[in-house]
Order: sequence, then C-alpha cells, then structure tokens
Amino acid sequence: MAESRIELGPDADHVIVSINPKAGKKLPRERIDRFKTSLRDRGVTVEEMTDLTEIAARANDLHDQGRLRALVGVGGDGTAAELVNRTKQGVPITLFPAGTANLIGKYFGLCSKRLGRGRRPEWLADVVMEGRLLQFDAGLASGRLFLVVMSCGLDAEVVRRVHEYRTTNSRGGHISYRTYLKPILSAIRAYDYPTCHISWYSDESSVEEPEGETRDARWGFIFNLPCYGWGLPLAPRAKGTDGLMDLCSFSGRSLFRGLKYVVQAHCGSVHRFSRQCTMATSPKYRVESSEPVPYELDGDPGGVLPVEIETLPGRVTFVVPEKAWKRCSDEAK
Repeated sequence: MAESRIELGPDADHVIVSINPKAGKKLPRERIDRFKTSLRDRGVTVEEMTDLTEIAARANDLHDQGRLRALVGVGGDGTAAELVNRTKQGVPITLFPAGTANLIGKYFGLCSKRLGRGRRPEWLADVVMEGRLLQFDAGLASGRLFLVVMSCGLDAEVVRRVHEYRTTNSRGGHISYRTYLKPILSAIRAYDYPTCHISWYSDESSVEEPEGETRDARWGFIFNLPCYGWGLPLAPRAKGTDGLMDLCSFSGRSLFRGLKYVVQAHCGSVHRFSRQCTMATSPKYRVESSEPVPYELDGDPGGVLPVEIETLPGRVTFVVPEKAWKRCSDEAK
C-alpha cells in the first residue's frame, strides 16, 4: 500500500473551484465567495470553472507543474467521484460540501451539523492552506472509479429511479431527501428482489481464474469507506487505506427483511451475526445476476449487472483537516 500522507510543493499556489452550473439558485453563492476571498487574501490564485472537461485539463496541467494546491468541488459524493474520474492520480481534491448526503465530507470532518451543510468557508480555506494530503483507495467498477460504495438491490433501484426523475424533471437536477420519496415508494411496490451472485477473490487470483468464494444475495454492498446513508453502519470496519473492499450482503427477499437489517445495523451492528448476512474483505469482486439488476456507485447509477470490482490502492489524494489526516494515516500503519 502507498504511503497515506504526502506533502504539497512550495509552488502550489493555485486553487480551482469547480461549480455545477445546473445547480443554479441552490448554490451557496455567498459562502463560496467568502471561501474564495479568504484564499485570495492569503496570496492564492483562485479560478472558478464550470466545464468539467476544462476543469480536468486545467487541474492536470497545474498539478504537473507543481502549482495546484487543491481542486475544490462544490457538491457532494457524486461531485468528488466525478472529479477523481476525470483527473490524474495525485491531483489534490477536496469538497466544499453542498450535496444531499455528503458521506465523504462527513467522514473527513468537512461538514458540521451545527453549522449546516458545511463548516465556515474561512475554516475550509484554512484546511486548504494547511495542505494536509491523504492518499486513500478507490474502487474500479467496469472502468469507473468510486470512492464510498457500490451496491445492488432495492437501494440501487431507487437510485436509478431518482436519476430518471432528475433527467426528466423540468425544474432541473437539484435534489433533496424529499426527492427520494416517490422513487422509494414506486420501487417498493414494483421491486422483486432478484438474486445476485457475489464472488470475491484473493490477491493472487483473477476473475478469469477465480480462487475465492461465492454467495447469493438479494441486497449487496461493497464498501471502500465505512459510510452509508443515514449513518447506517453496514461495514463499520471498512478502511480506505488497507487496499481492500468490505462486503456486506443479505439474502432476505422482502422489504420487511430489509427493515429488519436496518434495525440490526443500528443496534450495535448485530446484523453481522445474522445467518442471512455475509461479511467479507477482498481486493476484488464480481457481481452478476441472471436478471437485469441495476447497481449504483456513490449514489449515482452505475449500470446493470454484471460488474467487476477492483481496489486501486492510494488512487485518491484528498485535502483533509488535520484531525482526519492523523486518524486515517494512523489506521494505515
């Protein structure tokens, strides 16, 4: 595994702020401007950009020159994943939390309930200036990187329906937790809980010549970080610096079973001891089904099974607060 802590060079004096123009009125415009002003007051060159292709090209170029201090995505988990997928390994990325779930932001201490979706903009500018860089793993699923979780089952069907709503909704692509209500209800009525076959392999084996185990499941989750919606601790031992992904799957075929798993997970993670639950760790997995089952990556649609998943150690470089930097790098030792 790669060293989890690295440092910025002395010439890293540029920050790119990536903005999604479709967010429109939902953007925390006043807070973004305060963040940019705070950085400029400290002698940093700040560029605000909106086109993802141009953002990636500019970030890669500045990184190659040793001048990029941070690429800051205004958004949530999907924003972080999109930036990682479009930039070179080593490009320092962080988030200005403005998404719905913000699992990554919460995990690295970039969010604060007391102060709303994110901490004070000046505080985030302090984090960028301190330049604490943490390298952690990413998952590769059929050519696309993900940072938190891949899942298949009812929740992936909900994600698929939410995405369909976002792309056909005349009001634009911004969503909130209320956006999920109608897709959840429609998915519950229609979903048939098809069987997924989940296989995992050792470091030495490959999906072409497997040496591992296979389980059937109706719900499947493969975690890079120990984060899930509503704080559900499905894989509390997952670490983003161990070169492995953590599997949590369930075999129950009903909404009632799913609710039971949720209660068990919230009660001290006792779901791990259920006969219907499988927990495992592996650097690579394959998930398939005889039926057209959707899967999701970090809250965005990933496609339809089958999917092959591989861990890429140290693929992501993130700018984090000192507390998260110490905690995660100590876990990697």
